[in-house]
Amino acid sequence: MRYIAILILFLTSCAAPKKCCSQIKKAFKFSTFYVAANGGTSLSDEDIYSVDGSTLVYDTIFTPYDYSLTMGIRRIKRFGYEGSTPFKDGTETSFSDAASVGRSPFEYLFEVDYKRQEGTEYFDQTHFLRYVKDNWLAKAEYIKDGFADIEYFESSQRLRVGKGKLSFNLGAVQRLAEPYGYDPLEEWSFDNNRIHYTCLAIEEGYSVDVYESEYKNPNGDVVATSSEVWNQVVMPSILKDFVEEKRKELDNQWQHSVVVGFDFYHYKKNFWLHSWGNLMPYHYDNGNEFSYHNFNDGEQWYDYSGGLIFGYKLNKNLGCFVEGKYNKYWNKEWYDFKCGINYVIF
Repeated sequence: MRYIAILILFLTSCAAPKKCCSQIKKAFKFSTFYVAANGGTSLSDEDIYSVDGSTLVYDTIFTPYDYSLTMGIRRIKRFGYEGSTPFKDGTETSFSDAASVGRSPFEYLFEVDYKRQEGTEYFDQTHFLRYVKDNWLAKAEYIKDGFADIEYFESSQRLRVGKGKLSFNLGAVQRLAEPYGYDPLEEWSFDNNRIHYTCLAIEEGYSVDVYESEYKNPNGDVVATSSEVWNQVVMPSILKDFVEEKRKELDNQWQHSVVVGFDFYHYKKNFWLHSWGNLMPYHYDNGNEFSYHNFNDGEQWYDYSGGLIFGYKLNKNLGCFVEGKYNKYWNKEWYDFKCGINYVIF
């Protein structure tokens, strides 16, 4: 939101000299600012049945409708295989946005998305700046995807070799993210991976009276009257809250890495192929207590990402397509894909 506000400020209140205003106008030329709301039915209501003695008890789980509120500004030139739409509604997904090389030297996207999906609310963000020249490229991006549970800032500076359809790049990447790999429950674990969960709960302010079968939260309210409810319902919630709280207490960590990558783009009206890939084989170990090296037994690891967009029209009637992107950072994976066949009947 802050980034978009700055951009709007530049557009509406520029008091700089004529040359500066001209440069700002050039930077926003052909860009699109959009605000959109979308909604729809979520999961259908579900009836839950149980038996209490000889009495049938049932309840209904209601899931509120899904919605999204999106605001953004983008300046990204379309590839040949991408169609145009009269309006941007915030639901568009273009896998090509993740590529290292675009079709214009300078491109950007700033988008925030507040949404509710299957009853869970997320505040997602996607921001990036990309500048590409014949011999070098630079990109900075910030990704927050609540559904995939990933959030990080990344910048890279690379030398580029090759022109036309295929190019290779080599450079450095700097990433800022929470200390992925850190497990707050490790200090509460036995050697056989069992958890001192009761001790942890007491440490968090809960009280346990096994003889009276009474379990209370830090406010003194009874949250369970049996060990079954305590173990299967209350404890999972306590563990989840504990892990989230401990992770929030830690500062984000810098990760400096070497990156090698490639980009390939070929387009004809009846056949197109666009692919890219990035590999980070080496990561600098700064000795920090929460460095991912410590959670990986001090060893190096491979982080990588890539994408593929393929389309082929066999004739006027029949065509097929495959599109997708994949990321694996700090042993966390998130990906999207789609594929299919189209047959047009004349």
